[in-house]
Amino acid sequence: MINKKIKSKSNFFWIYAVIFAIFLGIFFFKSSLSNPKKIDQDTFFDILSKGEVQKIVVKHKETVLVYLKKNVFFQKNPNTYNNEKKLTSSLLKYEFEIGDLQFFQKKFEDYKKKYNLNTTIDFKNQQEYTITKFFFDYGIFFILLIIFWIFIFRRISATGGGPGSQIFNIGKSKAKLFDENDNVKITFKDVAGLEGAKEEVQEIVDFLKSPNRYTKLGGKIPKGALLIGLPGTGKTLLAKAVAGEAKVPFFSLSGSDFVEMFVGVGASRVRDLFEKAKDKSPCIIFIDEIDAIGRSRGKSSIAGSNDERENTLNQLLTEMDGFETNTNVIVLAATNRSDILDKALLRPGRFDRTIIVDLPELNERKEIFLVHLKRLILSNNVDIDFLAKQTPGFSGADIANICNESALIAARKNRSKIDNQDFIDAIDRIVCGLEKKNKIIKPNEKKRIAYHEAGHATISWLLEHSSPFVKVTIVPRGRTLGAAWYLPEERQLTTVEQMKDEICTLLAGRSAEEIIFKNISTGALNDLERVTKQAQSMVTIFGLNDRIGNVSYYDSTGEDEFNFSKPYSEKTAQIIDEEISKIIKEQSQRAKDILKNNEKKLSILANQLLEKEVLFREDLKQIFGERPFPDEMNEVFN
Repeated sequence: MINKKIKSKSNFFWIYAVIFAIFLGIFFFKSSLSNPKKIDQDTFFDILSKGEVQKIVVKHKETVLVYLKKNVFFQKNPNTYNNEKKLTSSLLKYEFEIGDLQFFQKKFEDYKKKYNLNTTIDFKNQQEYTITKFFFDYGIFFILLIIFWIFIFRRISATGGGPGSQIFNIGKSKAKLFDENDNVKITFKDVAGLEGAKEEVQEIVDFLKSPNRYTKLGGKIPKGALLIGLPGTGKTLLAKAVAGEAKVPFFSLSGSDFVEMFVGVGASRVRDLFEKAKDKSPCIIFIDEIDAIGRSRGKSSIAGSNDERENTLNQLLTEMDGFETNTNVIVLAATNRSDILDKALLRPGRFDRTIIVDLPELNERKEIFLVHLKRLILSNNVDIDFLAKQTPGFSGADIANICNESALIAARKNRSKIDNQDFIDAIDRIVCGLEKKNKIIKPNEKKRIAYHEAGHATISWLLEHSSPFVKVTIVPRGRTLGAAWYLPEERQLTTVEQMKDEICTLLAGRSAEEIIFKNISTGALNDLERVTKQAQSMVTIFGLNDRIGNVSYYDSTGEDEFNFSKPYSEKTAQIIDEEISKIIKEQSQRAKDILKNNEKKLSILANQLLEKEVLFREDLKQIFGERPFPDEMNEVFN
């Protein structure tokens, strides 16, 4: 029945369209009949001499309109005569421009006398069109046009609009609605790790499902929850799981969906979103990347440049604060830039809960690997514990990428199953880039690279607090010509000794170059960048310098983004520079001393590296013996 109605409406649309096209064709055909052909004066007088001209009309003393006699006109246009016998006002045929009117009139009169003509001449200097004439000529066309557009608009409003009707819905919310009719398959079982975040979000879902369980004790529904975490940690995935678990309407959109070039559109979309949410209550609104509209107000360097964004934020604040306690609408939002959000947005009553979504730890990474490995075909030697320990600092998105990349590498090698080595190659590929086997490196440069990387490996093996060594390679990848791989310990606190050992390990590459080649190269750029930041953080952030003392110039509120003055004096700045330089020089000399004491073993390691290109932990054991310090990760490699 509904399909028949839609079909009949579509038929009526085409009928109206055809009628409109017919009237439009008649209008333009009629107009074409009255369009005169341009000629010159000599041609006119030639036609006049033949007695074919009935009359001429001089307009504004410049233009002459030439009307032919009826029998002559229809002889020249037989098709028009056959089809348009009833048109008696279409004798206008030619027009031309004149210069001197008096000269033209004299010549015209001379031709009339010479050829005995009865052609008349009229003059028109007044306005050509009156309101009445204009209406009769064009009024019907415009009336039909208006009726046609009214019909189109009514169809747009009746059908809900299409691509052509977007301009009429510009103030409407772009939120996508998920309800019981949508098959949202992601649940909390698919979100590995994030146990604390899942617990808090699960409580919100339970509140919407059975609010009496909480309200009977006097509790109120939270207005909102803000998910804060680094990119790829699973904030959006957690929100998708909420949509799959809640079994209540779920509105999903991005903060940028409120942004538009037209003034007032953002605020209008916020109002429309919350009106829809109230109608679907109980429900959840999820705003991803809320920092697009939630940035702190009044901090733009250009006055008035963010008025529209601030108006949108003001409307959002009003809507969230204006909810009644019994509306059962909760706002979830996600951002990785919480430091720039407006304080009014973060206060209780709007976002009552702040849920931190951290990078996964060792056990959580193992759970994430298990989730993503379900769909892969694995060989028996894949060690998930090893992979979890091999990926410290990796987010859930990074781990998903490793699993996918390992499958691609295995397929590239024509394997039927994914091997443990494929995962290691995938980690190398993601961290350092694609292996460049055809990169041309001169022998002397390759030797320098080998000693540089051997220096890193040697120091990391001999220092107590350096990260456990995994492998060293001189195979170029991405922008790197070589790399030493470690397994960083996952610790919550770092001591001064640990930071100094890390700096010493980073400086070991350049120190090895200086010892062996008596000069240095540009190959330590990345090492020096990391060393400088490490030493700077020791002095200015963590208060780990005796001369500066227990002082930190770090601003966790993000206010320094808009403050261009230093929080310390010029004298203190000089002391900071001196202490940073002192730390780096001390650790550089320490690295040189250790390498000089082990120069023979350093050379053996570098030569083996030149021969094999990749050396592992077992190779270093053969050269240096067992590591002289307890290694928490020994069981990983045993």
